[in-house]
Amino acid sequence: MNFKEINEFSREFKKLLKKYKTLKQDLDNFKKSVLAVDFLKNKNFAVLYSDERMKIIKARFFCRYLRGKTLRIIYSLCEEKEEIEFVEIYFKGNKANEDRERIKQYIESNR
Repeated sequence: MNFKEINEFSREFKKLLKKYKTLKQDLDNFKKSVLAVDFLKNKNFAVLYSDERMKIIKARFFCRYLRGKTLRIIYSLCEEKEEIEFVEIYFKGNKANEDRERIKQYIESNR
């Protein structure tokens, strides 16, 4: 499985990495575990959008530095290309919901 990230995700990740020192290692762990998870049966994953080509999934992202609090990560799963592309990452305490406009733009650009 290939992993990519959009530019906005990279910027958000760098900002959060300055605050949460374990974030890079936690993202590597997430990449390993996301492949084994059945996101339809797991309460930590929610499908925001789905069509025959891709699924947009919101997941709880556990960061050891936060000790019990979680971040949210939005990613696109394209099974035919065997690719996961990270779209957004945010701390739930600072932002209530995902950036729906960004998700819409992402879907439009990948049709």
